[in-house]
Formats: sequence, C-alpha cells, structure tokens
Amino acid sequence: MVHRNEMNVVNSIEYFEQLEHNPKDPNPWQALFWDRSIPFNPTSKAAFLYDSQTRSRQFILPVARVVCRLTIMFIQLIKLLIPNMAFPKFLHKCLYWGMKYWITPEANYLILRHFNLGSEVLQFIKENVLGVDITMNPLKPTRLEDVKDNLFLNHDLNLFNFVIRLNKDMQQKGISIKPVKYPDLSCITVGEFKFEKFRNGFTNILDLSTAIEMFTPIYQLLLTDKDFWRASNSLQLDETIGLYAATILNSPEKLVALNNKHPMIPLTTWSAGFRLTLHGLSTEVLHALLVDLKKAQKEKPLVMEESTGS
Repeated sequence: MVHRNEMNVVNSIEYFEQLEHNPKDPNPWQALFWDRSIPFNPTSKAAFLYDSQTRSRQFILPVARVVCRLTIMFIQLIKLLIPNMAFPKFLHKCLYWGMKYWITPEANYLILRHFNLGSEVLQFIKENVLGVDITMNPLKPTRLEDVKDNLFLNHDLNLFNFVIRLNKDMQQKGISIKPVKYPDLSCITVGEFKFEKFRNGFTNILDLSTAIEMFTPIYQLLLTDKDFWRASNSLQLDETIGLYAATILNSPEKLVALNNKHPMIPLTTWSAGFRLTLHGLSTEVLHALLVDLKKAQKEKPLVMEESTGS
C-alpha cells in the first residue's frame, strides 16, 4: 500500500525502495531512481519519477502535446492581430484552478518547490559576487493560493531582472563573477520545504509534463505576445544562471545537466512546454549541487577537529 505524507504526496522513496526488481522486466523509473549520475533531492526525484509513470503521461501526454503545439501555432496567428491582449490575473486564477483540481499532488509539490529553489539559487549567486548590491524579489510559495498573485509571470520577470541588475551593477563597479573558495550557502535550504496539503480528488490525474503542455497555450492566450515570448526565452537562461554558479564554484563540469541551451539563440515557442520541464530539472540539479556542498562544508570542520585531536 502506498502511503502519503502530510502534504498528501506519495512517499515515493518508499514506493521505489519496496518495488520488486524483475531482471527480465526491469522498471525504467526504478532504474532512474537508483541512478546517482546527477545530484537530485531524493524526495523530489522520487516524486518526479512516480508522477512520470502514470497513465496520464503514457496515454494523455502524446495526444496533448500534438494538440497543444498546434494550438500554440494558431494562437500565434491571433496574436499578430491583437498582440497586446492580456489578462494576467485571470490567467493565474485559471492556473490555480487547474492545479488544484486536475494536477496530481506530486506535480503540485514539484511546481511550488521549483519557485522556492529558483529564488534560493539567484540569492546564492548574488551573495557570492562580492561587492554587488541589487534588489531581489524572492518567491517562496507555500500553498496553491499563492499562484493567484501572478506567481508564474513574476518568476519570469525575476530571471531577466536579475541578469540585468547583476551585470549592470558589476559593470558600474568594475567587478566580475569569480571563483569563491568558501561560498556563502546560508540561503540554501537543506531540508524539505513545508507546503499546505494538496487536494487528491478523483480528477487530480494530470502528471507534471502533461499539465505543462496543456497550460502553455493558455499562458500564451492570456498574456501579451511580448510576455509569452519573454517567458519562453527565459527558459534558456538556465544556461546563463548555470554559468554564473559554475564560475563561483569553479566547476564548469557541473553544467552537464543543463539542456535548454544559451539564450543568445532563442528557440521557438511551440516547444516551450517541453523546455519548461527541462527548466525544472536544471533547477533541481543545480540546487541539489549547492545542498551537497553545504552539507560538505558542515562536515569539514568536524573532520579537521577529529584529525587535530588525534
């Protein structure tokens, strides 16, 4: 029997650990669960893999992806005529309603977690570029109701505003991003984020990837053409943010899990849904890397004390 925690999210770690391994018919998601080739928070990784093996992803996603991408192309034609039509408040009410009543608890957990991770990663970069003093707008949602406050749109704006403010401030002060021997990781959360309990009704069946594909054309329709293009292009800032972090950590090899490519060559909007899933993966990996480093920093003084005592 699958148990759920206080957030109504399946104890996915327990699920995969107790899943029987059949060498003649190995479970691909179980293989990825045990794989440790990239850093990843164990709970969120298990939740992502559990959500990925649902019937929704297997049967609904292939159809939804085709229909939604054709819809994006059709809406693009509409936006040629009315490019400035926008209803951001209504959009986020639709997103909230869809998340609450149609998305699995595991997908909602991963979505709210993503905003928290993104805010911490940006704060980490700011804290480790010595001399920089810029305005930040951290997004730390703890419940689905927080989505109504233009959460998705503000997330996109945060990324671009951060890059602009950071680089303008560095240029004005004549400084640059450099490797930091002992980076400040005080802003990085090691444990779990606490979220309000997610609904788990009979309609909460859509997995994360399917939900993202379905929400993308709605996002496009209810924002201005400029806002949607900016939101789509923001996904490629994974490469930019990753380069900043890799420079601070002096570890360029850590960029291996970034797949959205550099924003200097923007990709088309029709694949925004898939790239949004990649964006979530990149953020999880980068944050997990910082968590591992923070744990190592805490353990290092203990090791030094033991060696000194001996």
